[in-house]
Amino acid sequence: MIISDDQAWNDYGFMGHDVVETPSLDKLASESAVFKRGYVPVSLCRPSLMTMITGLYPHQHKITGNDPPKGMDRQKLLKHVKNVDCLPELLGKIGYQSFQSGKWWEGNPSLAGFTAGMTHGDPKRGGRHGDLGLKIGREGMTPVFDFIDGCGDKPFFLWYAPFLPHTPHNPPQRLLDKYRSSDLPIELSYYYAMCEWFDETCGQLMSHLDEKGLTENTIVVYVTDNGWIQYVPETDQERQKMKRRFRYAPKSKRSPYDGGIRTPIMFRWPGKIKPAEYDTLVSSIDIAPTLLAAVGLKPSREMQGINLLEVMRQDGKTDRDALFGDIYEHDMIDIDDPASSLKYRWCVQGDWKAIFPSSRLKEEKVELYNITADPFEQQNLVSENPEKARQLLKLTDQWWDPGAH
Repeated sequence: MIISDDQAWNDYGFMGHDVVETPSLDKLASESAVFKRGYVPVSLCRPSLMTMITGLYPHQHKITGNDPPKGMDRQKLLKHVKNVDCLPELLGKIGYQSFQSGKWWEGNPSLAGFTAGMTHGDPKRGGRHGDLGLKIGREGMTPVFDFIDGCGDKPFFLWYAPFLPHTPHNPPQRLLDKYRSSDLPIELSYYYAMCEWFDETCGQLMSHLDEKGLTENTIVVYVTDNGWIQYVPETDQERQKMKRRFRYAPKSKRSPYDGGIRTPIMFRWPGKIKPAEYDTLVSSIDIAPTLLAAVGLKPSREMQGINLLEVMRQDGKTDRDALFGDIYEHDMIDIDDPASSLKYRWCVQGDWKAIFPSSRLKEEKVELYNITADPFEQQNLVSENPEKARQLLKLTDQWWDPGAH
C-alpha cells in the first residue's frame, strides 16, 4: 500500500496536471484501475491513516484527531487501536509478513499486528507520528527492500507511507532547479519538486518488485492520506512576514472541501484487475474490505466499505448512492466521544456535495455545491436548492447522527 502525505488530488500527470511531473505514478496508473473520484472520510493524517488500516470511519475507530487533549498522555489513545481489527493483524492469521514504514501514529506497529517496522513509537524517545520510520524515501529505500527480499516465498503486506511530499519542503536541488526554471512562485516550485521526489521513490519500489519477479503476484494500492493546496502569498511583503512559508491554503488539509478529502485511488493486480479509469465514487474505507476479499477473507461486520474487486469486474458499476465523511478538531476534546470533537460531516451524491457543520460551530452554515460544474467549491447553492440539502442531510443522518453537542 502506497500512501502519499499531503498531496492534492489533481497534482499528478495522470490526473491532468500540466506542470508537476509524476512519471512513475503515471506508469502505475496506466497499469491500474484508477478511481478518479476517490475520497478519504477525513482530511487529517492520523485519523485518515487509521481508517485505511481498519476500514472504519473515524467515529468508529475513535482516533479522530492527531493529538489528545492538551496535557493528556498520548499513550491513552492507543486503547482504541487494541479495540479494533487492523489489516496486518488479520492478514497475519493466514501467514502474511507485514512491514510498517513511514508515517505511523499508533505506538509500536506491532500493536496493529505488523511483524516488523521502522517506527519505535516510544514518546520518551521522540515517538509521535513515525520517528525513525519517517526516514523512508527521504533517506533511501533500503529498509523496505530488505523486508521484501527477506520474505522469500512468504506473502507480505507493505505499508509505504513516506513523509512525502509533506513539509519540510526540502527537495533535492536538481528537482528544485527544474521547477525554479519555470515562472512559478517559489512556494509552488518547492512543493512540485517534493511531489516529483515522492514519485521517484514510488518508481524505485515498483522497479524492485520487477527485479524480484514479484509484480505479477502483488497487489499495489495507491491513495493519499489527505489533500494539500499550497498557499502562495499575494505579495512579497506578505511573504516576508510569514512565519511558515510552506503552509496549506484554506479549503485543503483539515477542511471538508475536495481540496482536503479527494484523492485518486488505484489498484494494480496484473491479470486480475484490468487497467481502466472510473468516475465511480469510492472511499478509503473500501481498501480494507477489498484487500481482504483478494486473499479470501471476509470483512468484519463493522466495516461499511465495499469490495471494489466486484466494482472493477462490473466496469465500475456499483449500487452505492453516496459517500460520507467526518471532519474533527486537530486536538481531540474527549478521546472516548467522537462527537465532542466533530466539526463537519459531508456527503457526496452524484454531482452534489453538502457540508453540514456541527452544532458546536454556531456561526457556520450548511454548504451545497455542484462539484461537477464547480470542482473547487466556489459557489454555495444551498439557497437555490434547499430541498437537495435537506435530502442529503437525511442521508447523512442515516449514516451517522452524532446528536446534539
